[in-house]
Amino acid sequence: MKKITYILSGAVCLSLLTVGVAFSQEKDAEGCKDHPLISRMNNYYISSCENNFNSVDFYLQEGTKTLEGNRAKIAYSLQEGSPQPSFLQVRRNYGNAVKNIGGTVLFDEDRRSTFKVTKGGKETWIALEVFNEGRNYELVILEMAPMIQEVTADAMYNALSKDGFIALYVNFDTGKSGIKPESQGIIDQIAALLQTHPELKMSIEGHTDNVGTPESNKTLSSQRAKSVMNAVVQKGIAAARLTAVGWGQEKPIADNRSEDGRAKNRRVEIVKK
Repeated sequence: MKKITYILSGAVCLSLLTVGVAFSQEKDAEGCKDHPLISRMNNYYISSCENNFNSVDFYLQEGTKTLEGNRAKIAYSLQEGSPQPSFLQVRRNYGNAVKNIGGTVLFDEDRRSTFKVTKGGKETWIALEVFNEGRNYELVILEMAPMIQEVTADAMYNALSKDGFIALYVNFDTGKSGIKPESQGIIDQIAALLQTHPELKMSIEGHTDNVGTPESNKTLSSQRAKSVMNAVVQKGIAAARLTAVGWGQEKPIADNRSEDGRAKNRRVEIVKK
């Protein structure tokens, strides 16, 4: 079975069918609530939740796809004494709700489903996974949006003066070295830093997570570092002040076993020479 990355975005409100009726016993975990785009089934409470910018792997019939964006991960548990739905009931509940608003079921097998909703030109992907014969299930909702890092030339200079380097999160297309438009602000600030401090020279160093082969990751990281260097040179900075290096997956700063860790490892560092 293959996986795919799923994404959810857009203002979509799902109305789900209900399963049985029971008085609430367990309260939702502190600070957790339903995602505004999709509600829970009756007789379930939220046992845990996470919200962050991350990448997600989604299951599809033809393979897997990894997408990045604002991720909401919500785990639901059945209230004690409530009628227990089957895997199929939970999947059909969400599948019917998505279809009712014009969405599409992309994958539906055993205990997993993947849905996509397109509204106003925006795609919303939803991943559903059911556990323990239907007593627990989890929703992952990924709103397609690039991570935008706000960093100033002064902040970069302070970090270089203190630590000798700073990690920047420049957005690229998956597996490619072209810089996305939303990261242009970072390029502008690197150029402003070098214009303000003409004595400064730096190494631009690319890093990846461990997805893929070490060889391909090293090549990709080198290409991305060169893309950043070339973009800065186009701003009027002398190429002699810059070098580009690709380290691939050799120098992780976080655990590659988690999605959050892999996102942190996909970075470009500028290092004072």
